[in-house]
Amino acid sequence: MRKRSPIADVVMHPVRLRIIQQLGNDRRVTTSDLRSALPDIAQATLYRHVAALVDAGVVAVVEERRVRGAVERTFALGDRMAHVDHDELREMGDRELQQSFLTFLAHLGEDFDRASSTPEFREFVGFGQVRLHVGDGDLARIQAGLGELLAPYLTQPGDDERAAGDARRAVLLSTVLMPDPTD
Repeated sequence: MRKRSPIADVVMHPVRLRIIQQLGNDRRVTTSDLRSALPDIAQATLYRHVAALVDAGVVAVVEERRVRGAVERTFALGDRMAHVDHDELREMGDRELQQSFLTFLAHLGEDFDRASSTPEFREFVGFGQVRLHVGDGDLARIQAGLGELLAPYLTQPGDDERAAGDARRAVLLSTVLMPDPTD
């Protein structure tokens, strides 16, 4: 029997995926920020899931400060990040992999539902599918190229850039890579 991937156990939960999404790339958020951004999640539930992410190294506490007698923590993505790598995917059984993918799709659907209620939704939405023909090593090159292409867009503009009129909006880019079942 195959063992289940520990990182998948942690990140493939709808609430934890939403917390990870709030942290984004190079973003830091406080517990108060998380409560404001995720008002539909009970505070105790939110804290329990944040603790699980911290224990797994997916989320790190980067600052603690006293606020009205309580300790407020600031979080960022940790060293482990929220990435299930190929070795971990191979360790998953078929049912576990399917369940993880369905969790990802459900999270994507929830994001779509939340975003569709905004006035500018249709200006920023797009989806599609393309067939690629790849050989050994191509996927690593594609991933590296996408990383390089996307790097300038992964961080929020700084105060100077906003003052200069950089009016960036956050969008979500979700990807799925799988063999073409018709090939």
